[in-house]
Amino acid sequence: MKNFDVVVVGAGMLGIAHAWAAAKRGLSVAVIERSRQAHGATIRNFGQVIVTGQAPGMMLSHAQQARELWLELADRAGFHVRANGALVLARNAEEADVLQEFADTRMRQEGYRADLLSAREVARLYGGQLAHHCAGLQGHDDLQIYSREALPAITRYLAESLGVQFITGTLARAVEGGLVCTSAGEFKGGHVFVCPGHDYLTLLPERFAPMNLEVTRLQMLRAAFETHPIALDRPLLTGLSCVHYGAFSDLPSALALRDVIQARTPMLLENGIHLLISPTPYGELIIGDSHRYGQDAPPFNDEAVDNAMLDLATQALGARLRVLERWQGVYGAHGPAPFSVMPVDPATTVAVMHSGVGMTVGLAIGERTVAGVLGR
Repeated sequence: MKNFDVVVVGAGMLGIAHAWAAAKRGLSVAVIERSRQAHGATIRNFGQVIVTGQAPGMMLSHAQQARELWLELADRAGFHVRANGALVLARNAEEADVLQEFADTRMRQEGYRADLLSAREVARLYGGQLAHHCAGLQGHDDLQIYSREALPAITRYLAESLGVQFITGTLARAVEGGLVCTSAGEFKGGHVFVCPGHDYLTLLPERFAPMNLEVTRLQMLRAAFETHPIALDRPLLTGLSCVHYGAFSDLPSALALRDVIQARTPMLLENGIHLLISPTPYGELIIGDSHRYGQDAPPFNDEAVDNAMLDLATQALGARLRVLERWQGVYGAHGPAPFSVMPVDPATTVAVMHSGVGMTVGLAIGERTVAGVLGR
């Protein structure tokens, strides 16, 4: 049996967050991961740390703290991060109304760092290629990370600089009282943090079953410009995201916008489509996404959904795009809160996301949970 101060089960975003928080406190840490490299939601996402989109209160506070942690971690681990904020574009008057209401009320009241842009100000961006939009909101705290490169870089940093041991290709079968039974033997931790992603069956199923948790499946694209390329240096969103993100979604104008979308383009709401565009370090674009909820994630993509997302991106950018890659993302959804941190026994804590903002708040969850549980 191998002994560590802390054992983490799962090497996705939350697992990495807890491992880093423990290791930088000088504790010996082991991370047990069933795959050779985590390949779930953490690397399938947009890499957007959307601080501006988080609901006021707990989620905004977590996002603001996570932003600072991301900048520190990027500096230490040596991966690419953009700190140019994010741009929300209003495609019509109804979307502009939401941005205006946010700027007049919540932005000032809750301390969001953002600027409302007029149509003329939007038209001055990127050589005028976005001039067909009628307003915009420039968030200043949002970050952009290229997830598929960042996660391996973080793993290397934790292993080489902080001595974290990664036990990969290993299935954790049972956890109790600080003991983790795996396919590679037993590991003992002074405390065990279980971060299983959306796997609610392998470990502690009795804790998850009463919660009636679901997952959501996303369709996503990587694309390249065929015409009118833009040197995009920040994530782009449209007003469609205002009915999705908690910073906006409960505003009266956002509720009215939802009714407008339902009347004009019901297919977007039926498939949970709202446009997100993330530039990669190589001039490509990650485009999405859609949301389909259920107990399982069906493997079959709907081409109409991909086409709808591509059409939205083409319209937003004023350019023709070519799809290079398609994939699915899956994450936990419809829990009692955006995330859950649950003590199982005095030596075991489980942490799971119930929303798609693990990149935005995950580092703060790990930091706060480790500090609270270990008292340091």
